[in-house]
This record gives sequence, C-alpha cells and structure tokens, in this order.
Amino acid sequence: MLTFDRRTRGPFWLCSAGALLAAVAIGLSAYASHGVAEPVAQSHLQTAALYAFGHGVALAALGRRSERLLSRSALCLLLLGTVLFSGSLAGNALAQWPTRLAPIGGTTLMLGWLLWAVDALRR
Repeated sequence: MLTFDRRTRGPFWLCSAGALLAAVAIGLSAYASHGVAEPVAQSHLQTAALYAFGHGVALAALGRRSERLLSRSALCLLLLGTVLFSGSLAGNALAQWPTRLAPIGGTTLMLGWLLWAVDALRR
C-alpha cells in the first residue's frame, strides 16, 4: 500500500491557489478582450489578469519549495497581495467597487517578494 506523510508534502495548497489564480487570470484577460467595451475597465481587467497570472505561476512553482516558515510566509503574502490588488481592480471594472485596496495589495506583494529574498539569502 502506498502511503505518505502529509507533513513532508509541503504546502500544496499554495500550489493549488497559484494554479487557480492563473486560470482566473486567463478568464479575466479573455473577458477584457472580448466582453468589455469601456477602455478603463479593459485596462483594469488586463492589469488584474497580468498580476494574477504572474503571481499565480510564481505560487505554483515556488509552493513546493516553501518548507521553511519564512518562505511560506512570503508566499502567503504574495497570495494575499494578489487577491487584494487584482481583486480590487477587477471589482472596479466589473462592479464599480472602489480601488482603495489596490495599494495595500501592491505593498503586500512587495513585502512578500522582499521576504522571499531574505529567506533565499538565509539558505
């Protein structure tokens, strides 16, 4: 019987979240290109898709390498920052929500990448 210890598998939920972000980003980009006529809404959706796709791929790729608390924290910040930044822009384009969470999301993304760099230097 094949068994494995979940503690040694790493945080696969980060990989899954990254893949889901990338999939949503492709849908947002397609909708921006084919379903939205307003230029500002198109721009917001394309920017949201760009950040969601890039950070989704990063999470999917780096999630398995985050055994340490510092690297896992960095990736959690990337996930949170992406949801806040891209979600704020997409919410504005689709439902006219205010974009006041976008700067918080962008700052969270920067902190996540800086934390990843610190962890990489400490390895």
